[in-house]
Amino acid sequence: MNRASSIWKKFTPYQLIVLGYLLITVIGAFLLSLPISSAKGVYQSFLDALFLATSGISTTGLTVVDVGSYYSLFGQIVLMGIFQIGGIGYMTFIVFMMYLLGVKTSIKTSIVAKESLAGANAELFKKFFRAVLLYTFIFEFSGAVILALFWMKEYSVKYSIYLGIFHSISAFCTAGFSVFPGSLMKYQHSTLVNITIIVVSLAGGIGFFVLKDLNIYVIKKFKRQYPCRLTLHTKIVLIVTFIVILVGAMVIFLSETWPKAMSNYGKMLTSLFQAVSASTTDGFNTIDIGKMSAVSLTTIMFLMFVGASPGSTGGGIKTTTLAIVLIFLYSELRERRSNVFKREISDRCIRDAIVVFSCFMLAAFSAITILTITEKASYIQILFETYSALGNTGLSAGITSNLSKIGRLVLIITMFIGRVGPLVIAYAILSNTKQLDFRYPKEDVFVG
Repeated sequence: MNRASSIWKKFTPYQLIVLGYLLITVIGAFLLSLPISSAKGVYQSFLDALFLATSGISTTGLTVVDVGSYYSLFGQIVLMGIFQIGGIGYMTFIVFMMYLLGVKTSIKTSIVAKESLAGANAELFKKFFRAVLLYTFIFEFSGAVILALFWMKEYSVKYSIYLGIFHSISAFCTAGFSVFPGSLMKYQHSTLVNITIIVVSLAGGIGFFVLKDLNIYVIKKFKRQYPCRLTLHTKIVLIVTFIVILVGAMVIFLSETWPKAMSNYGKMLTSLFQAVSASTTDGFNTIDIGKMSAVSLTTIMFLMFVGASPGSTGGGIKTTTLAIVLIFLYSELRERRSNVFKREISDRCIRDAIVVFSCFMLAAFSAITILTITEKASYIQILFETYSALGNTGLSAGITSNLSKIGRLVLIITMFIGRVGPLVIAYAILSNTKQLDFRYPKEDVFVG
């Protein structure tokens, strides 16, 4: 016990986060590679199993095989467990179990838990983690019931319940895994399936901070308690999410060549579904992504790059990062402080946003460069696959199953970076670097 404690103390919180996700990924890959996980009872290559496990823990949804036909029920349940853990954070389970067992959490455990969900208040993190599990249960349960009742028209009761649970968890965790070939294209015209997936995905994508803040706001409004206002974080998340989804849906609606028999309602529903899918990074699709126009693909790539919001189950640079970078640029050009909604954004937030944005661009550029060398695919397909992996979205232009071994390894690393976050990985690598106890003279460098 003392030895384990001493080993624990050697790692920084950021390193523990990275190691935790790595451990779960490797264990998941091992289980998925076993014959019991295969529908045919055969071993899967560890690289392909690792690809799927990484896709699951990162809630990406990219896969080199068809999940519904290749994996047995056991394999699908293992995958579902992986993306459930990946969606709400493995530290959520650890902290909650410690809470139930009455185990006192150490300061380091609190810090790791705090960082695993993008900085929940350390003093209130137990209550926050309970809220995380509560919101997760509410939305996943509700989605599962609605979808199960819908699928009972086609399948047996037991299988319908399983389908409802699998797809509801996949939607809330913004994982995008489906047991149907072609994702949800079969249900393109089903308003119930589309709206259910949209609502559950949005709940997972806007983040637990926003869900909790909205809950408190509604309660205070109902009880007429004051002050009653939303936090700056919630305002930015809601506004940016609404704008990017609305603009994305409009562009897809106007740029696609739709079937003549398709109604305007059907076009709008499909456009909205794909915009939400890319923005929340849930990764479901009701249209053949590989056949979409270049304009639509570019729009979806932008939505995947921006992604969901901090403290959510989704990926991407996050809506608040985009907002802060744009506010900072606007303020600098006008030589003003970075103010929004009568609040000033701190310099630390601005620095973090710029670093995250830059790291994502660097990771994307590196992956794209390697894939253009190793893969036989069009440039826009490589771009799309890279941004889908980095944004943990899972939408594919149809080249995932044809990737080379190097290409699959590149996307494994890219998906992992997108899930853990470039800042956490950078801090994990550099946090033990010795700080200089002196400063060099300053000197200007010409830029621009």
